[in-house]
Amino acid sequence: MKKILKLLLVLPALFVCGFAQAASYRAALVADMDSGRVLYSENANAANYPASLTKIMTLYLTFNALEHGRLHLDDYLIVSNAAANAEPVKLGLPAGSKIKVEDAIKAVAVHSANDVARVLAENLKGGKEGNFASLMTQVATEIGLSNTNFENSSGLPDDDHLSTARDIALLSVAVYKHFPQYWKYFGIKSWNYNGQTYTNGNRLLTSYDGCDGMKTGFTNKSKYSLVATAKRDGQHLIAVVLGADNKDIRASVATSLLNRGFKMLENNTAPIMTNTPTTPINKTVSKPVNENNPFAKYATNTKSEKLSSGLSGVQFGAFSSRDAAMRQVKNVEQSLGVLPGIEPASGGLYRVRLNNISESQAQRLRNSATAAGIDSYVFH
Repeated sequence: MKKILKLLLVLPALFVCGFAQAASYRAALVADMDSGRVLYSENANAANYPASLTKIMTLYLTFNALEHGRLHLDDYLIVSNAAANAEPVKLGLPAGSKIKVEDAIKAVAVHSANDVARVLAENLKGGKEGNFASLMTQVATEIGLSNTNFENSSGLPDDDHLSTARDIALLSVAVYKHFPQYWKYFGIKSWNYNGQTYTNGNRLLTSYDGCDGMKTGFTNKSKYSLVATAKRDGQHLIAVVLGADNKDIRASVATSLLNRGFKMLENNTAPIMTNTPTTPINKTVSKPVNENNPFAKYATNTKSEKLSSGLSGVQFGAFSSRDAAMRQVKNVEQSLGVLPGIEPASGGLYRVRLNNISESQAQRLRNSATAAGIDSYVFH
């Protein structure tokens, strides 16, 4: 495979969000998770190595399998030789051993275990991580990530394994909106397994008021990256920092991003973009594959497996307040001529859903929603 990018530009930047010192990082973004409105960004469409932020997609596909009955939280997964030999960070599971699905999710979300990410990949896609990586890229394209290519399930170094701050934010919002019942795993501060305690690398979980997730990443090429989310006064923000020089910088920049974002919402300040379009990050969550996408050549024709119960439905997002969900209900009614309902979900979220329609009706409605710029996905 031809190498897409040999060299990434390291951007030293003076952060304008009240960050008091010159900080070296490659890209940054803060956005409203409910509306998708990007409030501030720097180089959010520049290609970067995502490192362990990759595991957000691995967990997205795991949650999809759980929702459609292909996995259950109390199922056990077998550890292969390849998974057991994965590079650190890992749990160190021996080949032939087993791990429960829920423990595997926690191992990836909290400890960022590379061996367990591979276990999930192999068990979800026929025993081959390469097949899973192709599926990851395909699904990424289908939910609107326009500049992302995955080569593995963990984010271990590969020159063709690339994403952007905008795409990582969009993926994170897709997890939040599509699988709110599993969002809690990204907010676990520490986890005990086999007599050992693993602490989440996202220090904002303990240092930032309202932080409820999400994921850290590091390799020598990617440097230090962080996705952090926080909820205050009914507002939910996401901050993405890529390519920081160290852990302190990524935490400080993420803190400054979130502080600035909440202040901008309070003052109704206009967005600030540096080398980034103003496209809302969730307007394309259900966007079909874009044939002009330069990464589309890496996607296969493999379809995501689904179990159908005979009836389907369409979800038009999940929101942190009932008022926000009601606004979406009115938006869907005005734009599509259907009246969805509001369903409480775990984590204090409210899902906007239209239930008990046929698969064909659901797909047509989803296509109409996409054309209208409304976040949606079909469930069974």
